[in-house]
Amino acid sequence: MAAPPLPNPFLPPFSFTSYRQSPNLYFPASTAIAGSRWATPFVSCSATTVRVGEGVNPDDYHSTLRALNSKGRVPRKSLGQHYMLNSSINEQLAAAANVKEGDVVLEIGPGTGSLTNVLINSGATVLAVEKDSYMAALVDERFANTNRLKVLNEDFVKCHVSSHMMSFLKSIELSEARSQPAKVVSNIPFNISTDIIKQLLPMGDIFSEVVLLLQEEAALRLVETSLRRSEYRPINVFVNFYSDPELKFKVPRTNFFPQPNVDAAVVSFKLKQAADCPAVSSTKSFFSMVNSAFNGKRKMLRKSLQHICTSSEIEKALEDSSLPPTSRPEELSLDDFVRLHNLIVKQ
Repeated sequence: MAAPPLPNPFLPPFSFTSYRQSPNLYFPASTAIAGSRWATPFVSCSATTVRVGEGVNPDDYHSTLRALNSKGRVPRKSLGQHYMLNSSINEQLAAAANVKEGDVVLEIGPGTGSLTNVLINSGATVLAVEKDSYMAALVDERFANTNRLKVLNEDFVKCHVSSHMMSFLKSIELSEARSQPAKVVSNIPFNISTDIIKQLLPMGDIFSEVVLLLQEEAALRLVETSLRRSEYRPINVFVNFYSDPELKFKVPRTNFFPQPNVDAAVVSFKLKQAADCPAVSSTKSFFSMVNSAFNGKRKMLRKSLQHICTSSEIEKALEDSSLPPTSRPEELSLDDFVRLHNLIVKQ
């Protein structure tokens, strides 16, 4: 896939201090309000404003700043806020999930609504979960004239997303015939990506696919399945237990505002139905065993799993699984862990 075009390299660099003191410095003279503290609001009738349904003026650097200024906001480091400046990335995100007319999409952290705009213009109905109350209000106002968006002002990692999605899907089913599962398409904060992945991937009964823009290093680590690598972790076992991950494309850091210190990448997780997940007697005991194995990563499994059964029983189970008795966790695939669990964990 061809690399997306980069934003204008001559845009002024971001500074939290200068942005707070003089936000109009980040706009062309034609878009600033003389003598005003804030630049032209995002919801004004300016020529560069993006409105739902128009689909002619993509979100860019200046429209993002106008959106923030309309609420008197700066990106918050504590929330990991980095806003997308390149509309073509949002279009590729939606395309990676094949978002089409009639789809229901969960978006996490919509920010100023640039990706939300692409999703709605693709024909999707969106449930957006936004922790920042100012951004939640901004997105709600921006799309007030459409019935294809519901905004929840909640912390995603703490909210009952399953209950919210089921209620949302039922409300849609009452008004239109649909049966296909929902999708997740999001540019998420890098600092909570693991929490979000752990929450979403077991939800194959609700979602068919989860497409996320992640920190590049994390994205590559999640997709990489090679054994005997230092990057191989319990999260790799978890991801492959519940999904089939695929790296879609990379996104240079220059596409974000403010610019992060790392590049990003988009990963698609095709979720498995419960019947397609590996057969274990208990997922809780399975992942407990996997975590215990990696807690002693340099140790052999016959040592790190002694709290489950004796070393000799573990060695016997490894041999029955066609694995050497000296095996370490980074040497086992998902199927290996499943066989080992079913042999040594007594229910």
